[in-house]
Amino acid sequence: MNLRDLVYRLYARRVEGRLDHAQVPGHIGVILDGNRRWAKAAGGTTAEGHQAGAQKISEFLGWCAETDVDVVTLWMLSTDNLDRPEAELVPLLGIIEESVRGLAADGRWRVHHVGTMDLLPARTQSVIKEAEQATVGNTGILVNVAVGYGGRQEIADAVRSLLLEHAERGTSFEELAELIDVEHISKHLYTRGQPDPDLVIRTSGEQRLSGFMLWQSAHSEYYFCEVFWPAFRKVDFLRALRDYAARHRRYGG
Repeated sequence: MNLRDLVYRLYARRVEGRLDHAQVPGHIGVILDGNRRWAKAAGGTTAEGHQAGAQKISEFLGWCAETDVDVVTLWMLSTDNLDRPEAELVPLLGIIEESVRGLAADGRWRVHHVGTMDLLPARTQSVIKEAEQATVGNTGILVNVAVGYGGRQEIADAVRSLLLEHAERGTSFEELAELIDVEHISKHLYTRGQPDPDLVIRTSGEQRLSGFMLWQSAHSEYYFCEVFWPAFRKVDFLRALRDYAARHRRYGG
């Protein structure tokens, strides 16, 4: 072990030792950003960047398990990403499929898809559905894989689902206008039944949500990290939790 690694481990241990586990977020949303830029800086290909990003997921979930996080939402592919050139999209979908298979094979996590399934290729749909079915009985972290996900699309889908449900019941437009409220829409989101994210992390230095969990993140804390996702370290994760805990104590009185 070189001196740099030793100093890093000692520092990470120090941050972890000061972490208040009573203040850990129950649900963390992550925008996995910076794979391509990481690859470019390292002289690699875009596919290599996405592969490195996929490999980071298992490590990240391990950190979450150590700190008693209950739900993690990983934004792996947006609806906008589906418009990328086929030469980039096809390898990316293959990497996502392999990553989802890996989550299922791990045996600890419960996999749940959030996004518009119909927008995805049949093979990708099949992989995600099989992972969901294979992990339904697991008791570990609930891992939402946001593939083919867009925040505006989610809200539109929720409203559409709500309208169709009441159409089947024979509810009139007047009656629907009277009863519709925030809770009714929430029950039709991709994450229905789950707690909203307490903390949203975005890597790569970008300071915007880009439509990630627009409805659910209304009261979330945001943490923007400068490092690219493949280079995200445990100490970066612990810093995010420390920052969240400090804000939580302050805003909670």
